[in-house]
Amino acid sequence: MSDPTWLEEAEVYFRKGYEAQMQGNLDEAVVHYRRSIELCPTAEAHTFLGWAFSSQGKPEEAIRECRIAIQIDPDFGNPYNDIGAYLIELGRLEEAIPWLKQAMLAKRYEPRHYPHLNLGRVYAKQGKLDDAIAELKRALEIEPDYEAARRELHRILGMLN
Repeated sequence: MSDPTWLEEAEVYFRKGYEAQMQGNLDEAVVHYRRSIELCPTAEAHTFLGWAFSSQGKPEEAIRECRIAIQIDPDFGNPYNDIGAYLIELGRLEEAIPWLKQAMLAKRYEPRHYPHLNLGRVYAKQGKLDDAIAELKRALEIEPDYEAARRELHRILGMLN
């Protein structure tokens, strides 16, 4: 069992990593996330470390961290969506689909509209416009003010005219 002091310290380093990342200090963020993981490995810390790696142009390292996050907590949805997004970035569209669908089913996941947008983008790139439209509409049902989904939906609808 983890020492509560270590847990608190791990959380402090996680927050420092997030703050550094939000300020664009990616190397510093990586250092803080790694220290957090050393103290208490969490799905969140691995997922956010992956996000930092992705922001540094290291999608394969990002995917590796997300896979570790899933091993720690398979119910945490963020790493599934993130893997899907990184695979899209790598042009591996078909491989991204099951990850995005798994994110939609995750028990612990707040931004449930994200995987629908990402899956909509995959379908649009594959020329499956009806499927893309359906996913984007689902994203907007979940989060009606989601501007990225609204823009993508309008872009695709414009292609049909």
